Amino acid sequence: MTISMYQASAPRFVNMLNNLSAVLEKAQAHADAKKIDPMVLTAARLYPDMLPLMSQVRIACDNAKGAVARLAGVDIPKHEDTEQTLAELKARIAKTVAFVQSIQPAQIDGSENREIMLKLGGNEVKFDGMQYLLGFALPNFYFHVVTAYDILRHNGIEIGKRDYIGKP
Repeated sequence: MTISMYQASAPRFVNMLNNLSAVLEKAQAHADAKKIDPMVLTAARLYPDMLPLMSQVRIACDNAKGAVARLAGVDIPKHEDTEQTLAELKARIAKTVAFVQSIQPAQIDGSENREIMLKLGGNEVKFDGMQYLLGFALPNFYFHVVTAYDILRHNGIEIGKRDYIGKP
């Protein structure tokens, strides 16, 4: 049995990004109810040397759009890293989801052996498509989504595993 590179990527990114957007909606409702400045949440981090929530969301979006673009062999859309508010972060997620959904299965399926070159820490790293998706892109994406979730949970937002995973 072979894996569909499309099914292993685009729908997974869309599902998790939609879940992340719903979590940000709960964060906004929490801030409104508790009369907390939502900017406190977007600037929150788990530890001083970690990136804040706003960066975690931006990077999760960049990982999703970058992965599907590289696998499909198309240009990666550029998004400025200017989002500060929960609403702006949700808008970035929506733009990312729209891009990911614009990529057709035929553009990604068959990319298992496509050469993917990345610059990491000043070095060029070469992957084949399958190795890139399963060993690099997805783990990085999930790391930043779960870190965003953890920042909000740590700051008292009433969310749980079902919010992270979403509906089956």
